[in-house]
Formats: sequence, C-alpha cells, structure tokens
Amino acid sequence: MRIGRITLDETELEERFVRASGPGGQNVNKVATAVELRFDVARSPSLPESVRARLLARRDRRLTAEGVLVISAQRFRTQERNREDARARLATFIESGLHVPKPRIATKPSRAAKERRLGDKRERATIKQGRSGRSWD
Repeated sequence: MRIGRITLDETELEERFVRASGPGGQNVNKVATAVELRFDVARSPSLPESVRARLLARRDRRLTAEGVLVISAQRFRTQERNREDARARLATFIESGLHVPKPRIATKPSRAAKERRLGDKRERATIKQGRSGRSWD
C-alpha cells in the first residue's frame, strides 16, 4: 500500500471481519461485512521516525495506549467496499503525519489595536453604567 512517499507492507495491516451493527435485516446477522483494520504505528518499520512521532502525538481516540491505530469501517453493505474505506481512512491518517506543522511566530498587538480595544471597553462600560442605579421617580 503506497501513501505519498511511504510504502506500507501488507503484513503490517491486520484486518478482521466482524458483523456490522445497525439496520440491515437478517443479512446483518449472517454476514461479517464490517472491517476492523489495525496498524501498529509505534512499531512500524515503514514509517520514518518524524512521521511516527507526529502521529503518536495526535490526540486521536482511534489510537490505543500501545500505539496501535484501530479503524472500524461499516459504512457500506459489502465487505470489499468497507475494506477499501478502512484503507482510505488509514491513508488519510498517515498523510496527516507527513505534513510538518508551520511553527507559530509570536506577535504583539499594535498600539492602535490596543487603543481601539480600550476605547470599545470604555464605551461598553458607559453603556452599562447608564443602565443601573437610576430610580424612575
């Protein structure tokens, strides 16, 4: 399986076929069409170290504590389409680790922006001041 400049070996992917939940009549009780795809991000020899670190640092509920990505696909009625869907979602996950995030450059607000903010604050304060403390006698 090829994702960008990374090639994953088929032996690194573990697929399990289970019964899908939800509507589908008797077919859903008989046929194992849902796919559970497991990929060990932490121990994969195909991933460069920088990509692995970025993927493991993500806060993704599909990642287990051991660093295994578990993708469950049951969107379609056929096993093959669910298998393709799971692999496409794996590819999307790995592609997100390929892009190096741009470092943030700290900036300060300009003097004019500070003055605008304080002016707006003063305006709001006078509006609120005018609403309270008056008796209508």
